[in-house]
Amino acid sequence: MTFTLPKPVLESTVLNDSSVDYAPLKQEVKVTFNYDVHFTRDLFNPNNPLLAKVLLATREGVKKAIAFVDSGLPQASEILEKIQAYSDCHPQALNLKAGSTLIAGGEAAKNNPQLVEDLQKLISDAELCRHSYVIAVGGGAMLDLVGYAAATAHRGIRLIRVPTTVLGQCDSGVGVKNGINAFGKKNFLGTFAPPTLVLNDANFLTTLDDRNWRSGIAEAVKVALIKDAGFFDFIVNRTEALVNRDLDAMQQIVYRCAKLHLDHIAGGDPFEMGSSRPLDFGHWAAHRIEYLSNYRLYHGEAVAIGICLDSTYSYLSSLITKGEWQEILSLFKALGFSLYERELSSFVHQPENPRSLFKGLTEFQEHLGGELTLMLLTTIGKGLEVHQVNLDKYRLAILMLQEADL
Repeated sequence: MTFTLPKPVLESTVLNDSSVDYAPLKQEVKVTFNYDVHFTRDLFNPNNPLLAKVLLATREGVKKAIAFVDSGLPQASEILEKIQAYSDCHPQALNLKAGSTLIAGGEAAKNNPQLVEDLQKLISDAELCRHSYVIAVGGGAMLDLVGYAAATAHRGIRLIRVPTTVLGQCDSGVGVKNGINAFGKKNFLGTFAPPTLVLNDANFLTTLDDRNWRSGIAEAVKVALIKDAGFFDFIVNRTEALVNRDLDAMQQIVYRCAKLHLDHIAGGDPFEMGSSRPLDFGHWAAHRIEYLSNYRLYHGEAVAIGICLDSTYSYLSSLITKGEWQEILSLFKALGFSLYERELSSFVHQPENPRSLFKGLTEFQEHLGGELTLMLLTTIGKGLEVHQVNLDKYRLAILMLQEADL
């Protein structure tokens, strides 16, 4: 048999017999991701059909799975036992494999690369395939870690997220990012890998301490400030109920915040191909002060401070009114957040110092690529992207927050 190479399509003049330019082969790949976010109570009660129902809806037979549970959760061992009991009661839907275990949660877990390898080995030992599932039950940091391990095992195993914190249920748990910290930078290593399912169980919120209950509300205020003035008013009007740990009020906050995040992901730039990330309003400073505090500050606490800083800068730039600025700060104070921590003043007069707050600006730009792009406010409910900032104005904003926090 003989094979003849087709005659090339010339894109430029042939210079000699041995030099031929071939026209480029152009490729376009379109991929659609679908995943649902469900809301329930007592998810792993065998009498709750939700998990079995959504697994059976795929019509792919019994699903092999392994479960990882955040060891920091109250009664974490009992949660593992409940997942096993659920699997035993719904064998037509779920086959929980040996190897399910407790793993460390919290931001410190994302600083330990060995944990990723440990999780990947457990997935390998369970003989999971790309049609199998990893069930991750825990806080946002733990979900980031497990998501990274799942996304890189077999180049992607299906992930079911069960966020157990306010922050996870309304923000990070419904997004498409996974990652761990490396080289002193938050989420330096990671993937864009949407989950297969997100299952929000409100019962987990009742187990949170006051710091974790409050922390996630910062992300709800964030998305309200840049996208939905009505939602901001909604939070203001329910501040007392939230402070008093009213679960119904919190469920309404979680649901609306999750929807706003999902709407943005669907209509924006989910895989961050550009230089803009509007949902990171306040985060350039938040990520930096988390690191500078050695993660003494929770993510939501740092986000609250970062939002207040960028809101103050917006006021000093005559983008929002004094009344709007005061309303934002008053809400955070009423919710119980601090407006200032010492890390906010870290080497602000030495921007090139490795411990400077302002290193967060260069890291933020480096992470996204392209030109520096920050979100500020033009009014409550509407953001404005800027590409340059005045460090002296930020220094003044820090002093104003320090005074307002007294």
